[in-house]
Amino acid sequence: MQKQFIGPHLRRLRLDRGETQAEMARALGISTSYVNLLERNERSVSVPVLLKLFDAYGVDWRDIAEGDATAVLADLRAALQDPLFEEGRPDLAQLRAALVHSPDLAQSFLRLHRAYQAATDRLLSVAGGDAATTEGPLIAASPESAVHGFFRGRQNHFAELEAAAEAFWGETPPSADETYWHLKRRLRETLGLSVRVVPAADLPQALRAHDEARREVLLSEALDYPNRVFQLVHVAGLIEQREALDALLAGSGITEPRGLARCRVELANYFAAAVLMPYDAFLAEARASKYDFDHLATRFGVSFEQACHRATTLQRKGRAGVPFFFLRIDKAGNVTKRFNATDFHLAEHGGACPRLDVHTSFRTPGRIVPQFVEMPDASQFFVISRTVDRPSFTRHAQDVRLAVAMGCGIEHAAEIGYAEDFSVKGARMTPIGINCRICPRAHCEQRAHNAMIRPQPVDERRRGATRYES
Repeated sequence: MQKQFIGPHLRRLRLDRGETQAEMARALGISTSYVNLLERNERSVSVPVLLKLFDAYGVDWRDIAEGDATAVLADLRAALQDPLFEEGRPDLAQLRAALVHSPDLAQSFLRLHRAYQAATDRLLSVAGGDAATTEGPLIAASPESAVHGFFRGRQNHFAELEAAAEAFWGETPPSADETYWHLKRRLRETLGLSVRVVPAADLPQALRAHDEARREVLLSEALDYPNRVFQLVHVAGLIEQREALDALLAGSGITEPRGLARCRVELANYFAAAVLMPYDAFLAEARASKYDFDHLATRFGVSFEQACHRATTLQRKGRAGVPFFFLRIDKAGNVTKRFNATDFHLAEHGGACPRLDVHTSFRTPGRIVPQFVEMPDASQFFVISRTVDRPSFTRHAQDVRLAVAMGCGIEHAAEIGYAEDFSVKGARMTPIGINCRICPRAHCEQRAHNAMIRPQPVDERRRGATRYES
């Protein structure tokens, strides 16, 4: 059984309640010296003490014992790939020790590094424009970054919403082809909302609108069947799960209004996906089909993108699926959506690495593009990419196409059907980075601009693979 060290958590719990070590020792029925040893991580915590913590303080022992060390470790490893840390980079054993003995310091380091990244980007934007017109604090994170951080901290899994989704239909969920009709009836009978599909011209540049005054949900005719269904479950989730969403937002650490609004929308999206693709049934079908996302989309009456997104959330303890990262880009390479249950570090600033074949997939619309990639820290992943189409409102908005990438650690490639035609052992790896701004790879012919830290010197007597190096 793995030893559990809870020192910083225990100390924070005690200080939050204004107790001394002696007072906590009396509450737990242990000695003051033992509390001191626990707080300094010189002793691992026993199961009886964890149970006494629950009895005495009403604290779920899983919140203390499990924590989010896995995600934080992955974030630390990714942050330390910044060329700024090239000399004297801590190894994995040192990072694990830091998380055990100084988790708050590790979190502070990550916040500082993110602030540094954001400040660098803002300074670059100011250099190219008018500083007087730059709004917001210098190191402010975007709402999307804040939401991504919150989801990542929860390993992209919310047990509360999974439980609510399982209870949504009661004992007899409808079949996929009858879901839309049942949803309309449920909204009408439960929430007093009518549903109406309207011409695209009546909802200009929108796909759904909830008219609270008229108690009506309007859906654009530009939506196909799976997306009409998804939007209705999303509306039901926003209303019926308001308290659950409020509780999650309160613990998210997000305070900026736009970030809270974005997070509420993404949590409602999570709930809708969990309703339409129930956890156990979806996981069983995913394993049986070796994660054939076209098959899963057909089986559950959802879109390819929705099936991919759902696969990233299958991280229930004791019954987890393959951990995936999900990345969606537009034709310019901008990252428009990202979710992550792996230690793959997704770009937060700028576009994704141009060596990722997610960019190439635009040349072969609708076809799966497989790829094996390697990050600068030598971690390896199997990635599939494919285009997805967005609703078109008019003839002036044709070819509204995006591309999605789904990736997992190479150790899981044998579980993925798309990798069956490849020999994982000795597979050709494409070297990639997070993005050009901090990528340490020299002599990359795809480099879009010079690295911000430790750039390569330029020799005017020699022309390198790109104009950024000799």
